[in-house]
Amino acid sequence: MTRVAAIDCGTNSIRLLIADLDGQGGLTDVLRTLEVVRLGQGVDRTGRFADDALARTLDATRRYAELCREHGVERARFVATSATRDAANRDEFTDAVQQILGVPAEVIPGTEEAELSFRGALTAVAGAGADAAARHLVIDLGGGSTELVLGRQGPEAAISMDIGCVRMTERHLGAGVDGDVARDDAAFAALRADVNAALDAASATVDVSLATDVVGVAGTVTSITAHALRLDAYRPELINGSRLPLGVVLAACDSLARMPRAERAALPFMHPGRVDVIVAGAVIWSTVLQRIAEATAAAGHPLEFVTTSEHDILDGVALSLG
Repeated sequence: MTRVAAIDCGTNSIRLLIADLDGQGGLTDVLRTLEVVRLGQGVDRTGRFADDALARTLDATRRYAELCREHGVERARFVATSATRDAANRDEFTDAVQQILGVPAEVIPGTEEAELSFRGALTAVAGAGADAAARHLVIDLGGGSTELVLGRQGPEAAISMDIGCVRMTERHLGAGVDGDVARDDAAFAALRADVNAALDAASATVDVSLATDVVGVAGTVTSITAHALRLDAYRPELINGSRLPLGVVLAACDSLARMPRAERAALPFMHPGRVDVIVAGAVIWSTVLQRIAEATAAAGHPLEFVTTSEHDILDGVALSLG
């Protein structure tokens, strides 16, 4: 057994997984934690990291470094995704991370992000009853980007699209953390148009009509699933591997998109750092699922269920340390 640490630094959150990795590629969690730091604050507009966003993220990285020391981590990997790819001053961030952790801060391309998410996500659908012939479409809906990756046991096609819950909130809904978003029809229409344009471009690389199974990952998707399940708290053990009818998921998206901020904030499973971006996330998720439903229906095998995985790029990064 080797004790490893994976850190995933996205646009909205930074997450840490410390796990024991066995010789057969199995992971046993030791610690899994998340902080919402909003590293991507304003990056879509300015192309740069804000000073306060950098400070929040580096403070969290220092706390994660201490946890790695406390738990005797032998190998570690830090990956940064959409916001860091877009930021002109990313070297300031990556240099500081290396000083804190002693390992490089890897700014990975969207295709690698997709492949790592695929590897982690499939743990939610693996098992004795798994269909080896199923063609999974794993969708990682993040803060700055959304990845599509299609494959059976491994990725066959993957793409990263610059649509994410933070990016789309800032671009179309115009809310600060303490304000409510613009939930009018014109704002929603503009947001959906961006998503559909990204999906149109992605279709040349990933043919979603081939999917026989859809697996959604990351905080937006898991929060929508918690809403669909009407959970009284955030319960990953109930969310992970849940397989819900498409109509139930779309209804949960519409409910969250139309819900006033105070009601969203009062939901017992809602992380405070997601309250202001879950509206855009719900609109993105419903738009993506509707497009997949149309494509698979036209191909003769309509999408009926949507699976949610609590395992994603973080698990993929940890597994890559084997």
